[in-house]
Amino acid sequence: MFTIKVSEDIIDHCKNVISKYNFGQRHTANGTPEQQLTGIIGESIVKQLFRQRIVTGDGGFDDGVDLVFNELKIDIKTMGRTTDVRRNYTNNFLKLQDYFSTEIYIFCSYNKRKKQVTICGWIDKKTFTERRKYFPKGTARSRFDGTSFKTFADLYEIDNHQLFDVNSIDELKLNLNKFK
Repeated sequence: MFTIKVSEDIIDHCKNVISKYNFGQRHTANGTPEQQLTGIIGESIVKQLFRQRIVTGDGGFDDGVDLVFNELKIDIKTMGRTTDVRRNYTNNFLKLQDYFSTEIYIFCSYNKRKKQVTICGWIDKKTFTERRKYFPKGTARSRFDGTSFKTFADLYEIDNHQLFDVNSIDELKLNLNKFK
């Protein structure tokens, strides 16, 4: 895992994008504006690391492909947190996104207090489908801190320790180059 500080410029840009575009265009589980903002911040930071244009919202629906690198279709998944991320933390993935043409997932955590994005790791779709756990809508889930919630949609979970770990953007790019 590695962590990147998010500049106020990026946060302001992402807030502006969210105010103009609704990224929740599914029939259900569209995410609150705060959840959409978290996703756009994570996506923008990763795209910036790959020297690609950050999220503008003007391209419309992206079929789950946030980034293309070395001809790989990549989806960037970001969860908002108020603590530093740990290897045993869980990442959520909505089942309704499973049909997208994505080949790779990069999982991130956004620490809202520290304004930092942590790249938790990456995983290819095939390995993800083998390692993830499924929880139908309404399933009671317990968090590491002892709190709990019921899933608001059919959900998959994967823990950070199940992802392919990387310690830098260069290492991530090298691993993705080897994957293809």
